[in-house]
Amino acid sequence: MGFGIVLVLIIVGFGAAALLPGHAPAMQKGLTPAIYYITNPALMFVLLAETDLGAVVGVYTPIALLTAAVAGGCFALVGRFVLRRGARQTAVGAMGSSYVNAGNIGLPIALYAVGSSTPVVSVLLAQLLVIAPVYLAVFSWCGRGTAEPPGGHPGWAAGILRSFTNPVTVATAAGALVALTGWHPPAILWTPVEMLGHASIPLLLVLFGMGLHGQKPLTDRAVRPDVVLSLAVKLVFMPAVAWVIGHLVFGVTGTALFGVVVMAALPTAQNVYLFASQFRMPVTAARDVIFLSSMLSLPVIGVIALLLT
Repeated sequence: MGFGIVLVLIIVGFGAAALLPGHAPAMQKGLTPAIYYITNPALMFVLLAETDLGAVVGVYTPIALLTAAVAGGCFALVGRFVLRRGARQTAVGAMGSSYVNAGNIGLPIALYAVGSSTPVVSVLLAQLLVIAPVYLAVFSWCGRGTAEPPGGHPGWAAGILRSFTNPVTVATAAGALVALTGWHPPAILWTPVEMLGHASIPLLLVLFGMGLHGQKPLTDRAVRPDVVLSLAVKLVFMPAVAWVIGHLVFGVTGTALFGVVVMAALPTAQNVYLFASQFRMPVTAARDVIFLSSMLSLPVIGVIALLLT
């Protein structure tokens, strides 16, 4: 039922783009900032405010950090020493292999298929507060000497600052503060924020479905090995690593373990393309990995569900 709900909403978005080609760009253009600045931050605030941060930070966030580090390191080693890629391609590929789409796809999967927001909150905390700043620093080092982003600010400083000051990160921090203090906003404030947050998931999935229409991956033969390697690491190796770390190292079992592994099998986040573009890094492979992993991750998660539940 959980997967069915997600798929139906994605199909609605895909169908809208296919049947209303004249209106789809305007809908995408309008939905994107509304989700980015309003509904997704509201959802993150509500989720964090109602989360047991002790359980998340104590177990699940370390699992997410270790899993991402191992997956990114695997791509870096193979990409650098087997495919003989340069530092810039290797860095983008490593992020594409380990940085998951927790915000757009992870939230509905966690809430509808796993039945708990804990796995996705732990991944979001790990990515927003640790993994993204680390990769941004690496991108800055790899892209030194290239032109600075528009606006005249140093690439590394502006990028890292944006990773901490974007609406989702700010809302996450505010929700965590509410959870830590135990204070609950009055209903006149909480209820509207909660309503906005509830609108985020269906809008995200419809927008995601629209983005799948008309895509043509793997047109550049030179980056196909990078794309294949990233997909193998992202969709096969990373979930296996999450199971090993979660079960054998931290002793997680049952539905909680299922949630940990499913979060690792999520598709690559669009932020990889955004960050790579910002730092003038190679983006073709990242774009293809984002699209193909988005198409393939749901069948992979279905297999994981059969194996672990």
